[in-house]
Amino acid sequence: MKQFYFITLIIIFSTYWMGKAVGAVAMKGEQIEQHQHEANELHGSEAQSEGLSLTQEQLNMADIQIAPLTKQFYQSQIYAPGEIKANGYTSYLLSPRVDSIVIKRYATLGQHIAKNTSLVTLFSADVATAQTNYRLAQAQWQRLKKMAPGTVSEKDALTARAEFEVAYSQLAAFGLIQKDIEQSIQAPPEKLGEYTLYAKTSGVVLSDDFAQGQRVDSGAQLMLIADESNLWVEAQLSANQTVKIAKGAHVQIQVNGKRYPATVSQEAHTINQVTRSRIVRLNVENNQHQLHPGMFSDVYFSFPTSEQLLAVPEQALVRTEDGDWAVFVVNGEGEFVATEVELGVKFIGLQQIKGLTEGTKVVTQGAFFVASEQAKGGFDPHNH
Repeated sequence: MKQFYFITLIIIFSTYWMGKAVGAVAMKGEQIEQHQHEANELHGSEAQSEGLSLTQEQLNMADIQIAPLTKQFYQSQIYAPGEIKANGYTSYLLSPRVDSIVIKRYATLGQHIAKNTSLVTLFSADVATAQTNYRLAQAQWQRLKKMAPGTVSEKDALTARAEFEVAYSQLAAFGLIQKDIEQSIQAPPEKLGEYTLYAKTSGVVLSDDFAQGQRVDSGAQLMLIADESNLWVEAQLSANQTVKIAKGAHVQIQVNGKRYPATVSQEAHTINQVTRSRIVRLNVENNQHQLHPGMFSDVYFSFPTSEQLLAVPEQALVRTEDGDWAVFVVNGEGEFVATEVELGVKFIGLQQIKGLTEGTKVVTQGAFFVASEQAKGGFDPHNH
């Protein structure tokens, strides 16, 4: 019996000391893991302080520019797609005022023409009738004027004069000018009904969708003539964009990579039912004739910021491996360190950044070269 109690006691003590040993081993493992975690954090901290050093020769070769961040007032920017159109207030739409047939054309698409230039000759049976009536009325009026006073009643004289003026007005209403109306008196019978339309403004022929011999209805568009020295740009702003755009505000448009100044002239008070957009009309000077109706453009509206902000040129921004935005900061040792930033408002050619303090020196030009050199050296732009 004593032997049994002795064995039981040995088992209890053995179990106790074995548990103590296991606990000690587990605690030791936790301490080792903690030391490793601290070491990793220390290593990460050291990695974030790593930077890229470049020689003066490399800086000069890549034209790398460095500048301290300075808070300033900027122009915030709103973008909208736009289309260049002919100025509707200086353009002229050529169309017959009576059903006609095209006899001959004198101007072609894209041709620069002067005011009063002959554009097209047409034939109309209605014009022929009006010319005949004019010839008769003119002859009657001229006959009565030559008669001796007192031989014609005042009523007959007034009637003859009124019929002559009505006949003249009818031809003028058909689009004939004074010279052609007067010459129609001497026109041979086979030329009756022919009349010529002229340019009412100088400009360029933008469209001429017709052919000789074609029958055209009254009011049909034959030609569109526009003075391209001043054009319209119709910008399409989002219907949800409620910012107020003042008349006369200065705007920048970009076409084929080149920018042109423009001015806000009008804004529609309705939403386009097809594009669901607000239409803002701009005027742009085109004295060099580099812009043409039908071209698409990028429109940039600018508004001053209410407070001073930090911003860098767009080329100063680079992407990290995680897809975040970063700039290269120059540390105290003159090394370039990729530092993540948060983007804010977009300006014209500039981008607001957050996360850095005023006075921090950053690469404003040549960031792509620095990123390339950093990649060659095995540095992680994300600083992990």
